Amino acid sequence: MTVNHPQQPHLEAVIEWAHPGLHLRFDHADDHPVRLIHWATGPDGVSLVATSPIVDVSTAGEQRARLNQSLLLWGAGLRLRYAGHKALGDELRIRQRDQESGVEVTSVFRAAGPGVQIKHTVRNGAEADLVLLSVSSGLVAVPEGEYDVLWGESEWLAEGRWHQRPLSELLPDISPAFHNRQPRGNFAVTSHGSFSSGEFLPTGVLAITDGPSFAWQVETSAGWHWEVTQTEGTVTVGVYGPTDLYHQFAERLAPGGEFTTAPAGFCVAEGGRDAAFAALTDYRRAIREMRPVDAGLPVVYNDFMNTLMAGPSTEKELPLIEAAAKAGAEYYCIDAGWFGSGNWWADAGDWREAPGKFTGGLISVIDAIRAKGMRPGLWLEPEAVGVDAPLARRLPEEAFFRRHGRRVSETGHLQLDFRHPAARAHLDEAVDRLVGEFGIKFFKLDYNVNSGVGTDVDAEGPGAGLLGHTRAFRDWLSDTQGRHPEVLFESCSSGGMRMDYNLLSVAHLQSTSDQQDFRRYAAIAAAAPASVLPEQAGNWAYPAASMSVEETAFAMTAGVMGRLYLSGFLGELDAGRFALVREAVALHSDWRHRIAKAHPVWPLGLPGWEDEVIALQLDAGSESLLALWSRGGEAEITLPGLRGRTVEQVYPVTLPQWKIRTDEDLPVIKVPAGPAARIFAVR
Repeated sequence: MTVNHPQQPHLEAVIEWAHPGLHLRFDHADDHPVRLIHWATGPDGVSLVATSPIVDVSTAGEQRARLNQSLLLWGAGLRLRYAGHKALGDELRIRQRDQESGVEVTSVFRAAGPGVQIKHTVRNGAEADLVLLSVSSGLVAVPEGEYDVLWGESEWLAEGRWHQRPLSELLPDISPAFHNRQPRGNFAVTSHGSFSSGEFLPTGVLAITDGPSFAWQVETSAGWHWEVTQTEGTVTVGVYGPTDLYHQFAERLAPGGEFTTAPAGFCVAEGGRDAAFAALTDYRRAIREMRPVDAGLPVVYNDFMNTLMAGPSTEKELPLIEAAAKAGAEYYCIDAGWFGSGNWWADAGDWREAPGKFTGGLISVIDAIRAKGMRPGLWLEPEAVGVDAPLARRLPEEAFFRRHGRRVSETGHLQLDFRHPAARAHLDEAVDRLVGEFGIKFFKLDYNVNSGVGTDVDAEGPGAGLLGHTRAFRDWLSDTQGRHPEVLFESCSSGGMRMDYNLLSVAHLQSTSDQQDFRRYAAIAAAAPASVLPEQAGNWAYPAASMSVEETAFAMTAGVMGRLYLSGFLGELDAGRFALVREAVALHSDWRHRIAKAHPVWPLGLPGWEDEVIALQLDAGSESLLALWSRGGEAEITLPGLRGRTVEQVYPVTLPQWKIRTDEDLPVIKVPAGPAARIFAVR
């Protein structure tokens, strides 16, 4: 796709920046801000973008230069002018300044795999205070075209419900030339509160089949917003962290003060939707902070889902430990309920074992886990303090989220503020003690309430307080891993309510849902790789004695097609069902390192919540895993994109083979009535 610029910039006003598979060009002059004018996959490639300023800044007292619902075109941003640039390693830094307000912006473009991570630091270069109301994390414009827009809705137990609509439906043609006016079209997706993926997913795609597609993500656990806006023959994608309009965000900068935006990740790929998600997958791998312990990708058994549900005891745990080890689990996590004085919710926060809960003490259960060759883990909710916990009375008021002089309380939970040293010190002591006393090798870090817009303690607006806390929490998690490099940390949030790469860039694993209906989980597991890396997508597999053999295979398939997160009363299964569990664990263990290099493909499209047949392919190049789940009647499924390739059933091998034939060199699979599922190797 070629973009014609009415006037080419002078060579001395051009910035060229290239990395393998990436070539960006910017122009700057005295009459406009620095603009991105070229994005290609190499120095000789055609431009994939239209002209766009690289940043927009809104400050208190400013007016906007456009009538619509977008966050574009504010005064301070429009007045920015080039002040220098420097390329160093995988980063390009561009400096701009607004002489009128004193706003100075340093924009950082970081090459990461096939994509670019963008963030901006705003500095107050004036002699008086400056109040920021919004700063874009990333702006990219493309020429108008036959794009589809993809976005994902999410809620508790129903994560990852993707939608794909033509851009022309979302931003209709209003005959702007007839009216002699610019269009005001704007399609926006916004997250509110501290569940960063509790309403929508912080990811979007502009997909096109005959040209380059764009994918992006917002990398914050606080409020965020992205929008697609029409502007004079172009479509601009704007990505934002918290803003005044949507999140009660305001940041007061004293003279010399600075603020850095939430990062935004952008990727470009030829080939439509799946190619865009493949590029985003590689980008996510490039921004992760990996440790040697992460490379093992172990199978974890957790005693919560459809099992003890926060009611552990020695007598309950021992048979689960025995069965988990026989199934092939390598880590065993004791979930909620091991602490406090009886109420795991209201007692949360002190992180000491409940007296009398475990015969022989918690150490007896930990020792039993190790005796079976597994590594022990514990559940924590580090940001929560129950209203009945002694800690709620010991910590200073400023260590909690507060609004209007009162603590923020949500269903018996108080929210710690990790900007405060007492909050961090408390969790440092707890983690260090549990690692030292029990030899814990895995922590499931949960987050179960939406604390709302944020905290107004030491913040101009509560949205800024929430952003500061989430950044401090990420720093705490990274620092804790530095002290305990041998310990794995899971990011959980009532399942997938905080599924963002502020946290996932440092966490080992992400629980994808709390959904207990294995039929519903199929859609969640199949959609998960659009939001989280397959090797981080902790899909629960929780077989039960009440399930048929086909239902057992159905439930286990979700776990194999991501990171197998095992649960259930495995010791109650008969020999046939238990064999299906062991077979799934063995298949996943054999494929897990190939899955960690694979790209997600959806041969039948991203799954709909009520779809009767769901497909997910994890493409590792010359070979792939393909899962098919049947939730309806019989059907014949043609698999586009697999022309000329062989398809062989690899799970389960002990149940009937699904019939496979070829039609014009395309595999066609006869899917029986559900619930039933199979996994195939594609070569």
